[in-house]
Amino acid sequence: MNPSWRSRSRPLRAAALGLGAALALSACGDADDGDTITFIAAEYSSDTEPYWQELIADFEEANPGMSVDLQVVNWDDIDQHVTTLVQNRQQPDVLNLNKFAGFAADGLLRPAEDVVSAEVRDDFLPGFADNSVYEGTQYGLPFIASTRLFFYNTDLFDEAGLDGPPRTWDEVADYAEQISELGAVGYGLPLGPEEAQAEFQMWINGNGGHWTDSDGNWAINSEENVETLEFLAGMVDDGLTQPNPATTNRADMFNAFAQGDVGMLNGAVFLPGVIEDQNPDLNYDIAPIPGNEGHEPSTLGVQDYLMAFDNPGNEEAVNAFLDFVYDTDNYTEFLSTERFLPATDSASEAMTSDAELAPFIEALPEARFFPTTRPEWTEVDGAVKQEIGTAVQDAEPREVLDRLQQRASGE
Repeated sequence: MNPSWRSRSRPLRAAALGLGAALALSACGDADDGDTITFIAAEYSSDTEPYWQELIADFEEANPGMSVDLQVVNWDDIDQHVTTLVQNRQQPDVLNLNKFAGFAADGLLRPAEDVVSAEVRDDFLPGFADNSVYEGTQYGLPFIASTRLFFYNTDLFDEAGLDGPPRTWDEVADYAEQISELGAVGYGLPLGPEEAQAEFQMWINGNGGHWTDSDGNWAINSEENVETLEFLAGMVDDGLTQPNPATTNRADMFNAFAQGDVGMLNGAVFLPGVIEDQNPDLNYDIAPIPGNEGHEPSTLGVQDYLMAFDNPGNEEAVNAFLDFVYDTDNYTEFLSTERFLPATDSASEAMTSDAELAPFIEALPEARFFPTTRPEWTEVDGAVKQEIGTAVQDAEPREVLDRLQQRASGE
């Protein structure tokens, strides 16, 4: 999950660039001092680093002699950064990322039962715990969750004479045309490399498609998925979206919606926070994501993880730190700060009164997740981010999906 909407352009810490990257490389995976552990965290917002700094200070105060070397890396760079560390056998002790199975398949991770207490493991919501298993063993620690819903600008809808949200794809296209005639972007379609895989999945879910079929085989180039991209390409050709979906990142489109320049888009649980920060007077509403005719509305469920690499000599400090992270007060503070959904029973109970999160929590039972338990997903995810946007602009949808299918299945 990569919702860095407030600080995408903020300079990185010494985790991803220049001399800082070299220092990080030398620090990660160093098992000489088992009381000092390295932790690479994804940057969700400008609040991410201050949260971890404060929590680590509290942890170190409560655990004299133990220390945590924090590196916060934004979502544009974290995949390549971690890949480089692993290739150089300098992987961190603890990692926060949106995929785990590839590391588990390579024998790099410690099982969940070896890194957190039974109390923490029993607190994970069953669905999230099940989505953290590779070949019968849980390696991923469910950390945060998010669902997506359909956001629409009610002022633009009123001006265009539209009554309520669209319920089908044809209505999305019709409404987008009427909104575009007002000079706004009808539908915001972010298929840039930040999170193109998420936008794509929300659309294919609404057409009966997915990444795999009912037997678990890769089905990226299914007829349902091809039809989906052909529909989106038609919207782009008709001028119903912004001009360059393939290079438009999700954060940019969320900002544009917050400024009142976009009529409709698929939004995340933290989008209301973006709007509150940038344009609190914006009038908007939320609805289920429309599906194609004959298909029920569905939503994307996103799950991010913590995981512990099998670096010898650091077990005690890693275990203590992860149990500290999942303390209910510490964990709910992170969720409240970043506006995410909980992956534990105790945090769910503590956050039940949050009215802003309620519709997203209600959508969770119908959510479909990325195939993160498949080791191939790491490579597929990266390829989709780079290529899927071209299918609605310069390339043929079927050809793009055929290439992605070959990459996933190894054909």
